Amino acid sequence: MKLSENTILITGGSNGIGFELAKQLLTLGNTVIITGRNLSKLDEVKTKYPEIQIFQSDAAKPDDIKSLYDDVTREFPGLNVLINNAGIMRKMNLHDSSLDLENINQEIVINLSGPVRMVNQFLPYLKTKKHAAIVNISSGLAFVPFAISPVYSATKAGIHFYTQALRIQLKNTNVEVFELMPPLTNTKLQNAFSMEDLRGATPMEVDKMVKFAIRGFSTDTLEIRPGQSNLLRIMSRLAPHFILKQMSRPVDSLLEQPVNPVVLPAWAESSNRT
Repeated sequence: MKLSENTILITGGSNGIGFELAKQLLTLGNTVIITGRNLSKLDEVKTKYPEIQIFQSDAAKPDDIKSLYDDVTREFPGLNVLINNAGIMRKMNLHDSSLDLENINQEIVINLSGPVRMVNQFLPYLKTKKHAAIVNISSGLAFVPFAISPVYSATKAGIHFYTQALRIQLKNTNVEVFELMPPLTNTKLQNAFSMEDLRGATPMEVDKMVKFAIRGFSTDTLEIRPGQSNLLRIMSRLAPHFILKQMSRPVDSLLEQPVNPVVLPAWAESSNRT
């Protein structure tokens, strides 16, 4: 993948990994466009970095994706790189009855359905370009789940396999398909977790992680695994039960915390007594 003179669209680019990608790719001589749900955060980025283009858009909403496509391709017809970065990560006790059907699905809608929809919307346009690329951001947790973030882990495993399949289907096109699999990275995403939850893991600084990713783009490394993500991949193959046990240590503490009990309907209670 060439690293300059691209027009790059990054979802979830107002903070964290997306923001750092935007900054570093901008310095390489690219036109960089970011999206986000929060307009005030986008405006803050625009104030600090006037060269970065901003669009308010929610990667979880199909109508927003369609509008984003229309606006971006009209204003920036040179668009040739899509980076699907938007995502959320939550600590979740699956015994908690307050997790209604919509709530429990949020990470799937944003982390998995969002990139799939974005690719579906933008792929025909990208195929018209001489050089194009799609970058999907997954995680080292695609190899080993973090049991206190069960839905997040599932979405990243889903993105991993989707990206592999997408790459194979696009093998005869001019669109390169990359997967960036960050380890635990020093961003706001980790704020949902306590020090005890993350004991034994050292967060990678976001600027260092993104520099590693950009080196991977430059050498056409299609699956980029910085730091501990590569270790998770190796351990998932050599000692899968051991590494899963290590990653699951925070579960005991999670299960000790009070949650809203499940209240069964009367007919179910009656059925259980017979």
